[in-house]
Amino acid sequence: RRSMVMDSGGRIDWGMGEALACGSLLLDGNGIRFSGQDVKRGTFSHRHAAVYDFKTGTEYIPLQNLSDDQAGFEIYNSLLSETAILGFDFGYSLADPRTLVIWEAQFGDFVNGAQVVIDQFIASCETKWNRMSGLVLLLPHGYEGQGPEHSSARLERFLQLCSHNNIQVCNCTTPAQYFHLMHRQMRRNYRKPLILMSPKSLLRHPKAASPKNDFLEGAFQEVIDETNTSIDPAGVDRLLLCSGKLYYELLQARDSQGTKRLAIVRLEQLYPYPVQPLIEIFQKYSSAREVVWVQEEPRNQGAWIYMEHYLSSQIASHQELKYIGRRSSSSPATGYHTVHEHQQKEIVELSLRLPAQREGRQARIK
Repeated sequence: RRSMVMDSGGRIDWGMGEALACGSLLLDGNGIRFSGQDVKRGTFSHRHAAVYDFKTGTEYIPLQNLSDDQAGFEIYNSLLSETAILGFDFGYSLADPRTLVIWEAQFGDFVNGAQVVIDQFIASCETKWNRMSGLVLLLPHGYEGQGPEHSSARLERFLQLCSHNNIQVCNCTTPAQYFHLMHRQMRRNYRKPLILMSPKSLLRHPKAASPKNDFLEGAFQEVIDETNTSIDPAGVDRLLLCSGKLYYELLQARDSQGTKRLAIVRLEQLYPYPVQPLIEIFQKYSSAREVVWVQEEPRNQGAWIYMEHYLSSQIASHQELKYIGRRSSSSPATGYHTVHEHQQKEIVELSLRLPAQREGRQARIK
């Protein structure tokens, strides 16, 4: 099926984009080590890095069989022992900086079990010991009604650890972005840990697939501007800033409404904070009366507390900074699917409510 997509010029989904990223890096001489719970298949059945003979049970890994002179590709299904596995992979990334070392949590929340490794080693190794690591953490993250333990990779915790360009925190919305981010990770002449809020529902979302040319051209974009060229920046009253899969929900609702007074901008990289790209965004949409940060997470979680400080110092004096998202909570998410759907719907509806329609209060989700 993947070869048919390439031949027909169809759009490339996340699993195929990842395979292209790995394959091209291997052919360029970069080794890859991949570990985590059920990573060979992928928790959401999107990867299929290993296939098995139906009759003999023999394992075949395509990425190990690209060419005679390719770099080595290793992939291991690991135990539910996050501290041990992540600690080992961190050490591996120090010992072999020419290998792309990736650890994937089955759900992003599972990284909680390795918090001591993150705090004492990954986030601070360069400051404490002048040791660089290019370790990549893939943490499936997104509010889809799966409850408190399968929704949040605790983005806020990683952003709290950010300082002096110690790590990278990203949330890609397209496979092409993921492709270029993996290449950036290895082509730089230095190493920084990469924390990636990886998708769940976007793995097969038709809008989240990328055309082939997006892989062949360009580079990773820290910020992605409004893609609807019919929207005049001078006529935009509200500028929405968001990250991750919420973008597609906002986009669908905005396009259904048909308004041209609202622009949606995606932050693909949260840290290091993309200062210059956002300066250009705010100059472009200087007529907007409101700049709104929209997120799925509760107010005391997610990126808002981190973003509020930066955004308030960048927007113009005539603009008002707003927050739309869930109300502060001790739990990452509700355990009731109907409540989740109500909250998600209200986030989207409040985001599309233009300044003249609002009641003059800060929007919060009950």
